[in-house]
Amino acid sequence: MIIDTHSHLYGPEYEKDIDAVLERAQAVGVAKIFLPNINAASTASMLSLAARHPGILYPMIGLHPEDIGQSWREVLPRMEALLACPEHPFIAVGEVGLDYYWDSSLYDEQQEALDIQVGWALHYDLPLMIHTRKAHQEMVKLLKRHVEKEKTSNGKLMGVFHCFGGSEEEAEELLRFQGFMLGIGGVLTYKKSHLPEVLKEVVPLDRIVLETDAPYLAPVPYRGKRNESAFLIEVVKRLSEIYDCTVEEVASITTRNALNTFPKAQS
Repeated sequence: MIIDTHSHLYGPEYEKDIDAVLERAQAVGVAKIFLPNINAASTASMLSLAARHPGILYPMIGLHPEDIGQSWREVLPRMEALLACPEHPFIAVGEVGLDYYWDSSLYDEQQEALDIQVGWALHYDLPLMIHTRKAHQEMVKLLKRHVEKEKTSNGKLMGVFHCFGGSEEEAEELLRFQGFMLGIGGVLTYKKSHLPEVLKEVVPLDRIVLETDAPYLAPVPYRGKRNESAFLIEVVKRLSEIYDCTVEEVASITTRNALNTFPKAQS
């Protein structure tokens, strides 16, 4: 079994052929797919899709850093209200984080929104799906503050650093957060990617989960096309080369990692 821990299959890119997309995924062994939320507008379509495919699709709830706008203080309470429902379907808080790549005008607001959502993860005992771009040190600093809060909360900080693409030093720093995995996807297969060397040097396979970030970041030989969960097999193959093990071992270990990190997806 393979698990795609990060896929936006509820997006408009899949409206016409979502059933075929899921069939192709299952044909190559992708049995579970996790759906990170982006904003308030995407929540309904995500929940609707997940409800139609129980045991296969698992939703998260969160406000993406690039969707932090002027109304974020109104959006977050509405999202938390969904989390407060005893029978909510969410397996994690995500996709949340910091992104200063294109725009840092809401520098402080992004951190405040993330601070609130990390608080949700602790309060509701859920893992995090964390997006970080051009904000490594800010992310590390913020999470270290929350590590101290674990002692007085219901939960323990854990989750995934989505789409990891950093240096050996950054990988080592992130792996010091014991409950976290690095999310690895199609970028690993790119010719100029430095990820193979970084993973081989400092990241054990038992700290990796698989992801597509579909519809983005399709792996070779599909680069430039709409990504989908079936393409994850190419990442599995590349990891088996890097770690000198079988495809089956990569699938088994990363699946165990994903289920340990997202226990609500074990059913």
